[in-house]
Amino acid sequence: MPRSLLTRRQFLKTTAAAGAAVTLAQFTPRLAADESPAAPAARTPSWTDKPMRWAQLTLVENDPAKFDPAFWFDYFQRTRTDAVCLSGGGCVAYYPTQIPFHHRSPWLGDRDVLGELVTGCRKLGLVVLARTDPHATYDDVHAAHPDWIAVTADGQPRRHWVSPELWVTCGLGPYNFDFMTAVNKEIMSRYRVDGIFINRWDGSGMCYCVHCVENFKAATGFDLPRTNNPQDPARRAYLLWRQQRLFDLWQTWDRAVREINPDSCVIPNTGGGASSSLDMKQIGELAPILMADRQARSGLMAPWAIGKNAKEYRAALGMKPIIGIFSIGLEEPEHWKGSVQNGAEIQLWVADLVANGMRPWFAKFGGVVYDGRWLKPVGDLYRRLAGWERYLRNVQPLARVGVVYSQQSNWYGASRDEGHLNGWYQALIEARIPFELVHDRLLDAPHVSRFKTLILPSIAALSDAQCDQLRAFVRNGGSVIATYESSLCDEWGVRRKDFGLADLFGVAWTGRTEGPMQNSYLRLEHGTAPGHPLFRGLEDAPRIVNGGWRLEVEPNEKFAPAPLTLIPSYPNLPMEKVYPRVEKTDIAEVFLRESGPGRVVYFPWDLDRTFWEVLCVDHFKLLRNAVEWATNEAPPVSVSGVGVLDVTAWRQKNSLTVHLVNLTNPMMMKGPLRELIPVGEQTVSLQLPEGAHVSRVHLLAADRPPHFTRHGRDLHVVVPSILDHEIVAVDII
Repeated sequence: MPRSLLTRRQFLKTTAAAGAAVTLAQFTPRLAADESPAAPAARTPSWTDKPMRWAQLTLVENDPAKFDPAFWFDYFQRTRTDAVCLSGGGCVAYYPTQIPFHHRSPWLGDRDVLGELVTGCRKLGLVVLARTDPHATYDDVHAAHPDWIAVTADGQPRRHWVSPELWVTCGLGPYNFDFMTAVNKEIMSRYRVDGIFINRWDGSGMCYCVHCVENFKAATGFDLPRTNNPQDPARRAYLLWRQQRLFDLWQTWDRAVREINPDSCVIPNTGGGASSSLDMKQIGELAPILMADRQARSGLMAPWAIGKNAKEYRAALGMKPIIGIFSIGLEEPEHWKGSVQNGAEIQLWVADLVANGMRPWFAKFGGVVYDGRWLKPVGDLYRRLAGWERYLRNVQPLARVGVVYSQQSNWYGASRDEGHLNGWYQALIEARIPFELVHDRLLDAPHVSRFKTLILPSIAALSDAQCDQLRAFVRNGGSVIATYESSLCDEWGVRRKDFGLADLFGVAWTGRTEGPMQNSYLRLEHGTAPGHPLFRGLEDAPRIVNGGWRLEVEPNEKFAPAPLTLIPSYPNLPMEKVYPRVEKTDIAEVFLRESGPGRVVYFPWDLDRTFWEVLCVDHFKLLRNAVEWATNEAPPVSVSGVGVLDVTAWRQKNSLTVHLVNLTNPMMMKGPLRELIPVGEQTVSLQLPEGAHVSRVHLLAADRPPHFTRHGRDLHVVVPSILDHEIVAVDII
């Protein structure tokens, strides 16, 4: 019987028919705010909150014969690194392991490289993690334990896709549960490290080995699916079974190492945003600390992508330590692991992760330095951050706006387009509005009551319970902004006949969708809605472009005259035919309601996704204005000046900080940066806590006191210029 898995009878208990929905609560915690985690939370190790600057030294197999440990001890000390992650075992063992089939580096000889590194780092007072990687193994393992190897859908054992001398292991079977548990225990017994960081632990794609076939059948009654359709009962069951299997594995490893060293833990390299295959809510309950592995930009990617990752993790982990792994090299499809990233790009990437509450972790592949151009910029960054440390130990963000992201919409096919979320992210960055991300399964009052406004970027899959939580948020004075298909599906991605939040939006879906639309526009009704708040910055615009898709909706209550109405699509070729067939309609394309102190805005079209795709400034102004109208209160922070800045605001034990990260650069959307380009004067207005006394105001990067004035609770600070990252630090008593 598979370890810690639900029985088939338990799994099918609420399934009324063969195609009926499997209950998510059978595998993950329910939505109720008072529901306890699936397993008791282990004690948080004493060291987790101490380190602020991490280093990862990932050894290659021949490093024991070539690299110089003394170089690294010196570098860690000079850069004021306070925690390290060192290669231990799994694919390659860097110590004299006694476990059969645990492959030692052929260059190890009589040395214990892991032991040497742990001893040296301990002398420097560093927190030490050992890194293992269980995703690949060798011919002797394949010969002795063929059932440990991953199997393709056509029944063939998998050779490694890059290193053909290796075999890919099954992440859900005895290789991980038994063999790697023994490896983790051996490392912990020998070296008493603070924790074990496990890379590539969750499998390398779908596996059809004998253990996966039998365990899945025993737990669910289904054969392993041969389709990716999330509405197929077997596929849906697999998505949940795989998650539970991995959470069981995580806890198996964690218990094993804590039995040896109670002040340690296992930290799988896991988690992420909407596309993550593991439930961030449960990850947040299990993990005392977590590493976000978005190492660098690739392709077309905004520099705020790492800050977005920080917010995604924090939505589930709260203020537990979140570490941002960054690479010193390029992260492109060609996988140049020995490359060196331009210093300006590293500087901006680290600035944004720090501004968004992460602690940096540089990753170096290979103990030999072939190209040392990264050493100075990383060293300079770490020394600067060490000087700022007391202002980086955040207690809570000050943001009053939360943007919801949805894993279940992605899992069950309701929406896999992150353009809606990215559009809101870019707009809020440009508007300089501090904001946080909110996990869709953490919409209960303890998690959202600190926000005034919640934004739903076409969050299609919402359960009845989640819809009730959003209604309660509005009843309690909160505001909601939603776009396009928000709440149009249940939590399984099954389309409803109407919005789950139809009463909140004040509209009903007719069942019709229009799109992709071509050459459609929105008329700004200046005549019937003069001076409307949505028109700020659009006072001279009679019409603006529409989006690509819209839902046809009908109001189910009386609204004021709509500020935006539809101009239907008309031909765009031949040129002689390009004129509107209908110049004016009364079809509203935004619905605004006031509900006590709360407000609701609903756009029945893909405003956010279209903005991300085309970056039309008119759409940006609509998004910004909607947030300002819905929030309807003085912001905790406002910043005026030219340029594009990522603005975040935090409270520490005895201070407030406002981070200003300068994203203004021709390479903003396509790295790497060639150089940092400063922006000029900015004025920061910060709302102080009631009764706060300001003892000092300082610009950390400029290292000087700024000109500032105070009017009641409002502090106004002039920042003369910003190169990459400035922090306005306000000491309060």
